[in-house]
Amino acid sequence: MKVVMTNTMVPITDEDLKAFDGLDVDFQIIEGTSEQALLDGTRDADAVIILAEQFTKTVIDNLEHCRSLTRFGIGYDTIDVPAATERGIWVTNVPDANYREVAVHAIALALSVTRRLPALDAGIRTEGWASSFFPGVRRPDDQVFGLLGLGRIGRRVATMAQAIGYTVIAFDPVVSAADAADLGVELVSKDAVLERADIVSIHVPLMESTRNIIDAAALARMKKGSVLINVSRGGLIDEAALADALRSGHLFGAGIDAFGNEPLEAESPLRDLDNIILSPHAAHWSEESWNETRRKVLEEAARILRGEHPRNPVNQIERETAA
Repeated sequence: MKVVMTNTMVPITDEDLKAFDGLDVDFQIIEGTSEQALLDGTRDADAVIILAEQFTKTVIDNLEHCRSLTRFGIGYDTIDVPAATERGIWVTNVPDANYREVAVHAIALALSVTRRLPALDAGIRTEGWASSFFPGVRRPDDQVFGLLGLGRIGRRVATMAQAIGYTVIAFDPVVSAADAADLGVELVSKDAVLERADIVSIHVPLMESTRNIIDAAALARMKKGSVLINVSRGGLIDEAALADALRSGHLFGAGIDAFGNEPLEAESPLRDLDNIILSPHAAHWSEESWNETRRKVLEEAARILRGEHPRNPVNQIERETAA
């Protein structure tokens, strides 16, 4: 059986490959992220481990006898799940490996923006010492932290924000008010989050229903002087509209870790603004989360190759129709 990983940035050790003990596996890592590279490199794979490459219907229909597509991480918006389901191919992810890191990154960005840490650092390096007056910096106890999404990551962020002193409100259409209340979170509408929150942090998957969930109209609805945080997926924010809101001063600042096009284009208007903190889709990262994710994706691929049910399926495949 052939197992293919689609990116060379993840080092795989002999210890890692023990996940396939008892299976006759040829493990290969392919280079190149173009559609043609994926067509050539995965055609005869029995299992594919995907980092961020686009697995379109064309690529999936080219798979001769693949049984699983395992996403190295949480989001799977780069995979045509209906096309895989039609072919009887499992799509799986690792929803729990790095949620702690992502939550920490959201809080880190929120505090760095609201405490103006980049400006303070730049000031001491270029202007000397000015430690007594920083317009716009406010006490967390007097602020509302708003969440769009109250899943595993959103809940973690809520707990951390409360510990700092923020009052937390959230919008999530699939969470009950009682469940939110158990967390000490007030469940409100999306518009209420935008209108009431001093900090709005996005924690939803990228789907057609959430694409540009923060557009020009949503930004206009946000409180003047508020902050926007996104550690989820690119495509959730209209970046041109965000640049306008930051440039005009309607937003105090933003912290963004995921972008519609990655790497972020050199001509992106976000690069020229001094009231935004940018990070290169790194919220998931820690030594521990990387090791855990690597182990779990290999174990999931091996589990399916052994004929077992996957632990974290994104789709549902009838056993008798599976490839």
